[in-house]
Amino acid sequence: EDLLCIQEDGTVLIYNLFCEFKRHFSMGNEVLQNHVLEAKVFHTEYGTGVAILTGAHRFSLATNIDDLKLRRMPEVPGLQKPPSCWAVLSQDRVTIVLLAVGQDLYLLDNTSCSVVTPPGMSPSAGSYLRMAVSFNYRCLALFADSGYIWMGLTSLKEKLCEFNCSIRSAPKQMVWCMRPRSRQRAVVMAWDRQLMGVGNSTEGIHGEHRFVLDEDSYLVPELDGVRILSRTSHEFLHEIPEASQEIFKIASMAPGALLLEAQKEYEKESQKADEYLREIKDQKLLPEAVSQCIEAAGYEHEPDTQKSLLRAASFGKCFIDKFPPESFVRMCQDLRVLNAIRDYQIGIPLTFTQYPLQDGAGLLGPSRLVLRRLYPLAIRICEYLRLSKIQGVSRILAHWACYKVRRRLGKDKSDEEVAHAINQKLGDTPGISYSEIAARAYDCGRTELAIKLLEYEPRSGEQVPLLLKMKRSKLALSKAIESGDTDLAGWAPLPVPTCPHSPVAPQFCKHQERETLKDLYNQDDNHQELGNFHVHSSYSEKRIEGRVGALQNAVDEYYKAKNDFAAKATEDQIKLLRLQRHLQEDFDKPYLDLSLHDTVSNLILDGHHKRAEQLYREFKIPDKRYWWLKLSALANRGDWEEMEKFSKSKKSPIGYLVRVSL
Repeated sequence: EDLLCIQEDGTVLIYNLFCEFKRHFSMGNEVLQNHVLEAKVFHTEYGTGVAILTGAHRFSLATNIDDLKLRRMPEVPGLQKPPSCWAVLSQDRVTIVLLAVGQDLYLLDNTSCSVVTPPGMSPSAGSYLRMAVSFNYRCLALFADSGYIWMGLTSLKEKLCEFNCSIRSAPKQMVWCMRPRSRQRAVVMAWDRQLMGVGNSTEGIHGEHRFVLDEDSYLVPELDGVRILSRTSHEFLHEIPEASQEIFKIASMAPGALLLEAQKEYEKESQKADEYLREIKDQKLLPEAVSQCIEAAGYEHEPDTQKSLLRAASFGKCFIDKFPPESFVRMCQDLRVLNAIRDYQIGIPLTFTQYPLQDGAGLLGPSRLVLRRLYPLAIRICEYLRLSKIQGVSRILAHWACYKVRRRLGKDKSDEEVAHAINQKLGDTPGISYSEIAARAYDCGRTELAIKLLEYEPRSGEQVPLLLKMKRSKLALSKAIESGDTDLAGWAPLPVPTCPHSPVAPQFCKHQERETLKDLYNQDDNHQELGNFHVHSSYSEKRIEGRVGALQNAVDEYYKAKNDFAAKATEDQIKLLRLQRHLQEDFDKPYLDLSLHDTVSNLILDGHHKRAEQLYREFKIPDKRYWWLKLSALANRGDWEEMEKFSKSKKSPIGYLVRVSL
């Protein structure tokens, strides 16, 4: 997702998708002195790497630009001119360089340079002009000036096949085209407006096949095919998956093909639909037919074809007892997401094979949609896939907030208004770190905004270090004291003379006596009383975030005291507070600080039965208590129709409250 620009002096500039400069690094002094003759960017399991051929005909490598470690490869003896071609290989977790000089091949690893000979290489092959390594680094192709093509494994221990090409001039590009776990292998070569594919498959490409291109094009090899990019078009060349071949080849009698025809005839109200179905069922191949249609739908790019295949699968499922629906449902979900991101306005043309490798976090996290700043779509997809908030929505909102801070959101607004706007959007969403957003604001020179954002950070341990970094010692100490953590308070340099007994004591004494008491509890490791202290302190907080933060501190202390009941009760109180805040926002009525009993009762009195039911399930209110609560509230409200409906829903565990009703 980043653009790497490698300059002649070995400086690598990195830009994002919007051509905004991110950072730069150097490939070392040797490259600086001898300049870059040729450079290649490559990808391995360790990340993105850069390989440089210098003017001194030496190679320098960086296997991971995010964890820069430069390697200078061994010298090739007697090399006086640049190699005719070279490539980077990844074998057994080691990155090596293969280069060709005339008819000789050299392999450079960390310590040595060795001459290698591919097995079964024709003696009359001539000098090597091009080489290509497959996307998974398992296969190697060599093109010689006689038109001879050798295809084998990168280990150079096995030959797959060889060809004599009718064109002897070096192709502009040579790349592999293959699918994961497929035995069909092909190499694609590009000359001026001409494409040639060679392979040895009995079912796919066998021999050489030529294609004429309308424009000058560039080839991009990928996991399951080759992208062909020109000024006006973007095409994808790939092996047709077996399921698609079975269904769409001419005169196919495969079960998937028959099921597709049956569904089409059914829509025409033709009796042929029954004939096709009987033929599949007689062979007991209906489950296979449904599976074929589901699989083939995934490999299609046109939504109409996808729908046609999925309709056929749905039609076939009706005639199968207990067909597991998971594969069908998952395919519908995947295709809906893929079609959304393939839209030309989004521009991420992933194939179905590539999509599982992205997974939820990859596609929606920093690497794809979020880096394109497509926040609404990313959030909608998260919600559609039902990803957890921490894995999905929280990450997206945090990225959005950092972007807004960096872009100087609200230049005409005060820092307090900007911080409030961000808090309104993020709230107390799980996984959101206000300290990270504040750190980004501070890095952008907006110190006051960073301080305002830190007020929404419930964890004092995250507030204090950043405040100290901003040289706000008094505020850092104040936050540390509020947290009740004496270790944290001790980090802050004190602005007043210190007491001989404790560096923090003078500051604690400025507060109420309870603060001194808290200090004593900390010294004695009295976690039970510390938990009680934090619960008491939480009710002096005006903001809900502060109250939740104090209660969370109480939970931690109760767990340290091994008081599981108090910890669980406090966690329930935190959950209730957050729900009450949402209820208050949704219905514009005061719900905060009501007991669970009163909250449920008020919801029923106001007619919000679904919300009341939600609290009953989430807090596991006993049936007897909930029935008493609901019947009493309905009687007070005079809602006899709802009471009758509720009484018929299931048997009452408490009888019926005739006296209350009267």
